[in-house]
Amino acid sequence: MAPQLYFLVMIRKIALLLLVFAPLAGAQNAHPHDALQQMLDAQTAAWNRGDLEGFMNGYWKSPELTFFSGDTIYKGWEATLERYRRSYKAPGKEMGKLSFSDQSVQRFGPDGAIVSARWHLVFSNGEKKEGLTTVVCKRFPNGWLIIHDHSS
Repeated sequence: MAPQLYFLVMIRKIALLLLVFAPLAGAQNAHPHDALQQMLDAQTAAWNRGDLEGFMNGYWKSPELTFFSGDTIYKGWEATLERYRRSYKAPGKEMGKLSFSDQSVQRFGPDGAIVSARWHLVFSNGEKKEGLTTVVCKRFPNGWLIIHDHSS
């Protein structure tokens, strides 16, 4: 094959590879807001249907997960789940309807983000609670998960 023809064939192959793989590379580097928003939306939907375990799917299922609330530190996924059970699923308690406002997403590196928001709970008796939350999220092979939650 003549050198000029070989060069043109190689250029065409490289261009074809770029067309095929460029969208995939772009997805890897996409802003995490959409994926994180999907995770938050899934958590909110699970909470609002009373599915605490479904809500917990947004958290890293690890003993290294940390959850700060008030002056208490909970270490691990199980401890965090138990804290939610005591606070919202115990006899005489209810989960209420959850929503978020004032959300902000800040990315740090390709696999990390901080999401801050104001949370709102409305209970069947009309009582309302709200507070602030900041969650540190990490991208794992199966998606974004909360690795640290500080809620007040």
